[in-house]
Amino acid sequence: MESIFHERQEGSLCAQHCLNNLLQGEYFSPVELSSIAQQLDEEERMRMAEGGVSSEEYRTFLQQPSVNMDDSGFFSIQVISNALKVWGLELILFNSPEYQRLGIDPINEKSFICNYKEHWFTVRKLGKQWFNLNSLLMGPELISDTYLALFLAQLQQEGYSIFVVKGDLPDCEADQLLQMIRVQQMQRPKLIGEEAAQSRDQRLPRSDVDQAIEVNHPFDGTGMLDEDEENFQKALALSRQEIDMEDEEADLRRAIQLSIQGSRQSELSSSLPQNVPQSSHSGQTDSLSSEELRRRRQAYFEKQQQQLQQQDQTPNLQDKATLSSSTPEADEGGDMSEEDMLQAAMNMSLESVRNHLNSEEEK
Repeated sequence: MESIFHERQEGSLCAQHCLNNLLQGEYFSPVELSSIAQQLDEEERMRMAEGGVSSEEYRTFLQQPSVNMDDSGFFSIQVISNALKVWGLELILFNSPEYQRLGIDPINEKSFICNYKEHWFTVRKLGKQWFNLNSLLMGPELISDTYLALFLAQLQQEGYSIFVVKGDLPDCEADQLLQMIRVQQMQRPKLIGEEAAQSRDQRLPRSDVDQAIEVNHPFDGTGMLDEDEENFQKALALSRQEIDMEDEEADLRRAIQLSIQGSRQSELSSSLPQNVPQSSHSGQTDSLSSEELRRRRQAYFEKQQQQLQQQDQTPNLQDKATLSSSTPEADEGGDMSEEDMLQAAMNMSLESVRNHLNSEEEK
């Protein structure tokens, strides 16, 4: 759509943008439109003077501001109509009884000019497709043939006045190009203000955003977070700690259960009669409370710490103690001591944590 001429809004010069977007070029400037408005004002003054320059109506007319333009850059429909007459174009009110009796389908027209509360914009057919050339948009908006009638009806519902442009528009590059190809628009163009706000938010660093929030919602001057925010952060930290603790305890429970089931299975199978079903010993693990698990784990860590200290002092004695403590119960029937079960449980728990950290790093 780069070939389509589209002027964006500047000040209140929407009438100028409307005309240039309609004609697809820089055909009119504010100076030229002001000249047309002044000419219309002079013609109206001369008509009022025919009733007598000393009449009350004439003096009142002279005191009133121009209805064809103002200092903001607004121009009336009369200015737009006279500007188009230079190109042999005429405006007809779309919802007038005269036009409605013609029963013309909107898609068979060439262009429309829409006005609401001193804002003007053009809807024009280029090639075989319709475009909304509103100067408040960042670019042309494609309108399908099926949506055109609904779009115009919606504008009328919102209070817009719609004018049909009759006559031959000047040739333009966009019309010639779009006669040969059809364009597609994946996303509707944004409004100028909407685009500027989004760009400003993207340029603004996060720290500046925080500072802006602090300016609009200042704290009590201590430089600290307010009480609600501080309590929220504390609650969030506690919640994370509880979640981590629950995950660790769950892994430890599962590890101890697997260790108990694996070490006791052969002994239980040989001690029970063949006709008696084996009962599950998961209840033994379930009976271990969270406090008991913590206590055993703490005891294991303390014992490991003592062993490390002893190893630093007498490494040879430590090796013998390790061999003597790990041998007897294993030789007596393959039963695992409580320390061995805790060791296996901790190994599985640590392995689970390492796997979790590795998976997080890969993500």
